[in-house]
Amino acid sequence: MKKLYLFDFDGTITYKDTMFLFLKFYDPAQFSVQFLRHIPLFILLKLKLANAEAVKRSFIASILKGESRLNIEKQAQLFFDENYPGLIRKNALDFINHIDRENTESYLVSASLDIWVKPFADQLNMKLLATQAEFENDVFTGKFVGKNCNKDEKVCRIEAEIGHKKFDKIIAFGDSSGDKPMLKFANESYYRFFH
Repeated sequence: MKKLYLFDFDGTITYKDTMFLFLKFYDPAQFSVQFLRHIPLFILLKLKLANAEAVKRSFIASILKGESRLNIEKQAQLFFDENYPGLIRKNALDFINHIDRENTESYLVSASLDIWVKPFADQLNMKLLATQAEFENDVFTGKFVGKNCNKDEKVCRIEAEIGHKKFDKIIAFGDSSGDKPMLKFANESYYRFFH
């Protein structure tokens, strides 16, 4: 039986959202300044009066734009070393570690940026589908390659990745409205299963 496992990352298998954690880890002083500057946008976002992708891109860019790929990847590895396995829900980790890897493909499908999620995906032995950071000459532009990997975009990325492969069962795990299209796409879906 060929299975495909799809896991959302933030909140589903982690205890906390990693965007704020990583950006604060990367540059605590700059994080504090930019967080205060972005409060009006965060409020508009809560009131559904701002575009989530634009606010997210603006906040990430305010801290990481102009940084080298090498430095961001180095910090992402240090962030992983400091937060693994503590950041991962214990029952999610147990579940993932007991997946029968034969005839199985597992994906971490995340709206977070690929740069800081990749060490987690590698450790969990999963392929990563995430929002991609755009680099020019190995310097972060502050932009994303393509769309934010959320909602319908999650399904688009999954379909593009698996192509014509056939699975007997597709099993998805999520914890927010951003995961609903992915949960609908699967044969078997679990909402806040590890909470």
